[in-house]
Amino acid sequence: MTGPGTDLFTGGGDTGRLMAELNWARTPLGPVTGWPQSLRDAVRMVLSSRYPMLLLWGESFSQLYNDAYSALIGDKHPAALGDDVRVTLAEGWDVLAPLIEQATATGVASWVPALRLLLERAGYREEAYFSVSHAPVRDDDGRTVGILTVCSEVTEQVVGERRLRLLRDLSVLGDGRTVDVHATSARLTDAIENHPLDVPFTAIYLRDGTMLRRVACTGGDQGYARALPDSVELAEPGPVADAWGLADAARGRPTAVPDAADRLSLPGGPWGDPVRTALALPLPAGGEDQPLGVLLAGVSPSRGLDEAYRSFYQLLAQQIAVALRNAQEYEQERRRVEALAELDRVKTDFFANVSHEFRTPLTLILGPLTDALTDASAPLPAVQRDRVETSWRNATRLLTLVNSLLTFSSLEAGRARSDARVVDLAALTTELAGVFRSAVERAGLTLEVACPPLPRPVAVDPVNWERIVTNLLSNALKYTFIGRIRVALEADDEEVRLTVADTGIGIAEADLPKLFERFHRVRGARARSHEGTGIGLALAYELARLEGGTVRVTSSVGVGSTFTVALPWSAAGRTAGTGPSPAGRGDAARATVEEAMGWLTEPGGDPTVPDDVSGPAVDELAGARILIADDNADMRAYLSRLLTGQGWRVRAVTDGRQALDEVHREPPDLVLTDVMMPVLDGFDLVRRLRADPATRALPVLVLSARAGGQASVEGLNLGADDYLVKPFAAAELIARVRAGIRRARSRPTGDATAPTAEPARPEPVTTVAPPPAVAPGRDAPVLTQAPTDRSRLGDLLDVGWTYPSAPTSAAAMRRDVRLTLGDLDVDPDVLEDLQLAASEAMNNAVEHAQRPSRPEVRVRLQMGGGLIRISVRDFGTWRDRRPAMDRGRGALLMNAYGDVRLVSTAEGTTVTIERRLTDPA
Repeated sequence: MTGPGTDLFTGGGDTGRLMAELNWARTPLGPVTGWPQSLRDAVRMVLSSRYPMLLLWGESFSQLYNDAYSALIGDKHPAALGDDVRVTLAEGWDVLAPLIEQATATGVASWVPALRLLLERAGYREEAYFSVSHAPVRDDDGRTVGILTVCSEVTEQVVGERRLRLLRDLSVLGDGRTVDVHATSARLTDAIENHPLDVPFTAIYLRDGTMLRRVACTGGDQGYARALPDSVELAEPGPVADAWGLADAARGRPTAVPDAADRLSLPGGPWGDPVRTALALPLPAGGEDQPLGVLLAGVSPSRGLDEAYRSFYQLLAQQIAVALRNAQEYEQERRRVEALAELDRVKTDFFANVSHEFRTPLTLILGPLTDALTDASAPLPAVQRDRVETSWRNATRLLTLVNSLLTFSSLEAGRARSDARVVDLAALTTELAGVFRSAVERAGLTLEVACPPLPRPVAVDPVNWERIVTNLLSNALKYTFIGRIRVALEADDEEVRLTVADTGIGIAEADLPKLFERFHRVRGARARSHEGTGIGLALAYELARLEGGTVRVTSSVGVGSTFTVALPWSAAGRTAGTGPSPAGRGDAARATVEEAMGWLTEPGGDPTVPDDVSGPAVDELAGARILIADDNADMRAYLSRLLTGQGWRVRAVTDGRQALDEVHREPPDLVLTDVMMPVLDGFDLVRRLRADPATRALPVLVLSARAGGQASVEGLNLGADDYLVKPFAAAELIARVRAGIRRARSRPTGDATAPTAEPARPEPVTTVAPPPAVAPGRDAPVLTQAPTDRSRLGDLLDVGWTYPSAPTSAAAMRRDVRLTLGDLDVDPDVLEDLQLAASEAMNNAVEHAQRPSRPEVRVRLQMGGGLIRISVRDFGTWRDRRPAMDRGRGALLMNAYGDVRLVSTAEGTTVTIERRLTDPA
């Protein structure tokens, strides 16, 4: 109601109007007209302020406040006007009373930032924070009769900072870089457990296939975790999992659980009220569709689940997911590293065991060979001596490789030891360098040795030092073609330095950091030989470290390289052993020089001509020209001796570049090439021969130590006619060479052997091919008249061949198919696919057919109507392939490269491979 004196509330906003209408006579303050001037002044000040203010007056603590304050007490307004504050804020009076009493008693104002109060202003017991000042208010006589409260709510700031601290703690403690997933989950929940006001409880579930498994939760398994499922089968979650919303969250849908208190009795918030609500949130899995898992978290009963609270939980789930993904990635990387380390250990042990096992047969090989070479009572004839010396040199080389592998495996396993002895290092180094002098001078280089006596004795393992010097000198000789190699030894007050400098090809700066890594090779580098294990420099580096020193390198491309082995005096002056020096000093150096001599052996300029009495008495291949390309001198000599014995003229070169030059100078009947050679390797040689129309039909047989299907497929894909893996039988090599030459000579004139003429397109199956140069049943195909096919498939081409049922027939068939289709504008990929598939069909026919009525395989090639078909027919009954012959790829290759049909009858089996000319397989 309004009355005299209500103008006091004018300008006080909504609260002022309510105060003007209030019957103050019914309150302890009495009618407004009876209010003292001090109260009137205080009310005017409160109502005129936009800052939240509360005036408490009299012993009853009657409340007078403004609009700003009314917003703070929520639904307690307007009933609080004129009422006792002890009733209005009864739930928080235990906190407020001491502050008010202190201001009243002392007359001194107080200031409390972020005062936590329990308020029931929104239908629940709310956690709220205020910055509050209580100041005494005096009446007209100067007595303290009231309290002026000036306050501002800082709940959002306090709660927000608290939540940010939790997120920061998670980012620090849950980085996932040092522990596994389960440990990271436990650390995350431990961090969350320190912030119960915002997150009363949490449980982390991770996806494991079609399951969710609980990996961590706050409170531990002894607490409320018993009320939560340990695991959830996502296909059939069950009522408990559904009630907690776990299945929905695992599908990416955040789910609220409003009745959490019915399943879990857990206090929460500052005043221990029961947690009534929980959230099941997906843990995002980065780029994957399915969540990583689920975060189940309780909602504080003292905070409303507003937008800010939900956003906090989303950030919490993202932070946990990031930490867990990091932990998973770290754990996967750790397992991968452990697996690689275990693989490396197994490999090292394998090398060590195999190397040890090699020593016994090598001893039994080298011993008799040495006896045969040194037996003066029964000297070997010249021819036999050459053969035995070849065997002895290569067995010695094999022993050197075995020793290197043993040493390297010991170094990697940490079992290598340095048997240090006091040595004259200058004399030892000079002696080892001298072993290389003949090889260096034979290469046309100058060897300079500058190793003056050192000022004091040096303790090193002489065997290790020999390997270091040998590997560095061997490397210098291998990559130096003009100039000099210099070996120097010097010392100062800090260290002894061995320097091996050359004027070789040099090393690019990009390759220097990897130079001492095992098996590292500088690609494309010019070298005297491509042979070697790739561990020479790595071995020198590790042995130098074992001796307490280091290896450094400086290099410039085209200028040369300098390797420096630095041995500190602290290592060189260590306590040395007193036993006898190891035997065999210089053996490793001499074996390395023997191998290097092979690099320096240049093949003769003239071809090797067979003796008049060598080779078969009557042979249509007599005088055939064979070109050998191999960088190993002993292999060249062995192949030359073997092939000239068949009555063939042989020319040998050391690399693919020289082979190309020889082919263009005097075309051979067949090229026999190694794969791994300097300058130009065997595969590049085949590629260039096939790219040149003048040499496209030249037979090429690839000879390599690279075993395995991948290597052979690579060679055959490039156009090689055959691929033979070392070691091989001499008879097999000779048979394959004969077959290659015969196939080339039996091919009709103009069938891709005359590249300068315009190739004629074959007519549809009409004529019979010219008679073969050799009879059927030998190593050459026999062209026969192909049956006429009246369908469109044979409109463009219909031709057939008959081959002996022999392993060499696959190579012959590949050549015939390639040359026949090469002039018909067939897509190269289609041609390659058909050759591979047909080769497997031919191999199956040879290997599977038993007791054939005819010892041959027939192949028919048809093309027309946009299709191409190859049929391979044998004349025997099929049997299972022996495991030793099984490549494990035949059916896979044939089906991958075309449509395959197989028809078996009592007379034999026919495999048909069909492919569209335009569509990919």
